[in-house]
Amino acid sequence: MRKYIAFAISFIVLFTVFQYLSGFVLTIMYNPETNHAWMMSGSIAQETIIKSSSSPFMLTLSLSLLAASISYFVPKKLMNKRDKK
Repeated sequence: MRKYIAFAISFIVLFTVFQYLSGFVLTIMYNPETNHAWMMSGSIAQETIIKSSSSPFMLTLSLSLLAASISYFVPKKLMNKRDKK
């Protein structure tokens, strides 16, 4: 039961961290087209359009796979350190 709790906690923490870092990187890399948007602003409705070149599902799946892979090894490392003491 302890291994499962350690796995679940490490998975939740790592998944949250990777989601945060992914959002941070995507925000940093976003480059709006302000000139084109400024010229078109008078003739369009006030709405938000979000475009993505990749599938958000694949990004989420990749991040969850990475978080699960790392969280699988974290409890083993912690148990090895505890056993060595």
